[in-house]
Amino acid sequence: MAKTGTFLLWYDIRALLALTCLPAQTDNDGFVFSPWGLSEGASIVASTASPVAPKIRAGVAPLRAGEGYSFLLRRLHSITGIVPIGLFLLEHFISNAEAFKGPDAYGAQVKFLNSLPFVIGLELFGIWIPILYHGLYGVWIWWRGDSNVADYPWTGNWLYTAQRWTGIIALAFMAQHTYYLRFTGTVLGEHPELSFAKVQHEFQNPWMIAFYAVGIIAASWHFAYGLWLFAAKWGITTGEKARRRLGYVCLLLALGLVSIGAASMYGFLTTPRQPLNSSASDNIVMRMR
Repeated sequence: MAKTGTFLLWYDIRALLALTCLPAQTDNDGFVFSPWGLSEGASIVASTASPVAPKIRAGVAPLRAGEGYSFLLRRLHSITGIVPIGLFLLEHFISNAEAFKGPDAYGAQVKFLNSLPFVIGLELFGIWIPILYHGLYGVWIWWRGDSNVADYPWTGNWLYTAQRWTGIIALAFMAQHTYYLRFTGTVLGEHPELSFAKVQHEFQNPWMIAFYAVGIIAASWHFAYGLWLFAAKWGITTGEKARRRLGYVCLLLALGLVSIGAASMYGFLTTPRQPLNSSASDNIVMRMR
């Protein structure tokens, strides 16, 4: 009887060791992607006795409450990307599309925008402060985030990385675009009829043409995918099918914005060069003296 008990105990120990020494394996074949309809169905075979592998729940993680003010800051960062920045981006693309009609139409649009009531307050509180907050906080998020596309080349990781880098490119593009048009050379608020010529003058540099093209693509992608993320994280699209459908819509939106931007650039590049009247060039630095 003692020998039998000892044998059974030894058998149980060997079985337990064999079970706990099984190598863990990860199967990533379950990852499914349609335009931004992400489903991380990776199943993991753990080193346990359970024959059923756990499933990673599909979907996008919602905004979660964090420590201190982080939850509020992330909420503000998320919503400012849509309102007012997203609305301003759409308006800006549509307004610049007037360049396709020629210098007169473009100058008339710039004149109209500058004639809006409370234009300084609208720009300050509706454009520049939200952009500064969204951009700087986005840089902070980007700086703290880790890119792991080399280790885990899933589509979701690539989309995450692309969203961060397109945001950096779009922010740099807006900074350069604003500085050149608002703070150098001709004051377009006083001479809107020279707006077309001033952009054409900048396009004399081939590198600036390339920079504009990259900036338009980056801004279009960042807004379109940001809209998809906003809907997913705020619980507007609650199911996989809804997220997939919105993904197609956002993809068409990005392509549409790129097309509008390309049409605007085409108008500047194909129209005969307009004279930039030097007598109207009131350099802001000179005016401040």
